[in-house]
Amino acid sequence: MIKPQFRLDNQLCFRLYTASRLITQAYHPMLAEQGLTYPQYLVLMVLWEKDAQPVNDIAKRLRLETNTVTPLLKRMEAEGILTRTRGEEDARQIIVKLTKKGRDLQERLADVPEAIGSSLLCESVTPETIPGLYAMLDGIIRQLQEKQTNQ
Repeated sequence: MIKPQFRLDNQLCFRLYTASRLITQAYHPMLAEQGLTYPQYLVLMVLWEKDAQPVNDIAKRLRLETNTVTPLLKRMEAEGILTRTRGEEDARQIIVKLTKKGRDLQERLADVPEAIGSSLLCESVTPETIPGLYAMLDGIIRQLQEKQTNQ
């Protein structure tokens, strides 16, 4: 007999992983129309909030390592979505800025957040429960980050 702690259905991490994977798959057709991947879309969202940011700030905002973000930015630059230039104050710093193509993508992708949001709604996830869901997930993220920082 298998112990309850080893049952897949008893693993919160498996549910989070599955939900994340399925949500990313839901984005795919909408982003593919514009030639984008989900990670590229996340970079765009960061730059739409505030353009002309250092690579380190983008990586921090996405909760990724700089060496993970850099190849992604290089591909986006090659596609004409953004530019990467040396900082004026600190030449070691790389500043990422949207091109017109990158800014125009915001308008072309304007319906994506609502479409994805609508696809998540069910009996336990309603517009009223979403703020509580954000708070729970933010709590999990904070807890895990604190544990990793203290190791």
